[in-house]
Amino acid sequence: MRHARPDYQGRIVDLQQRIPSGEPVFLLRAQDITAPGLVALWADQLASRGGDPRLVAMAHEQARRMLMWQRAHGSKLPDLPADVLETKSGTMPDGRKVDDQ
Repeated sequence: MRHARPDYQGRIVDLQQRIPSGEPVFLLRAQDITAPGLVALWADQLASRGGDPRLVAMAHEQARRMLMWQRAHGSKLPDLPADVLETKSGTMPDGRKVDDQ
């Protein structure tokens, strides 16, 4: 499993190893102001393509939970921690090239 954010590599893992090691994945958090709408849009796209209605309902419910979480805790634009930001040389702070995640 390959995360878009390098700081998620090794921290957010697939313990059952159901996702192939090189498959790109993308994680959205409830604190991300854009997340509820994006999850709802994903559910709508899935429904329009004939996806499993149970999965559509689960995604819409998760979008609703994210929105409720935001109302209780606030939301913000996502950001990267300072130690994760790319250096001028094109490498991450741990020495990996940006594409070597």
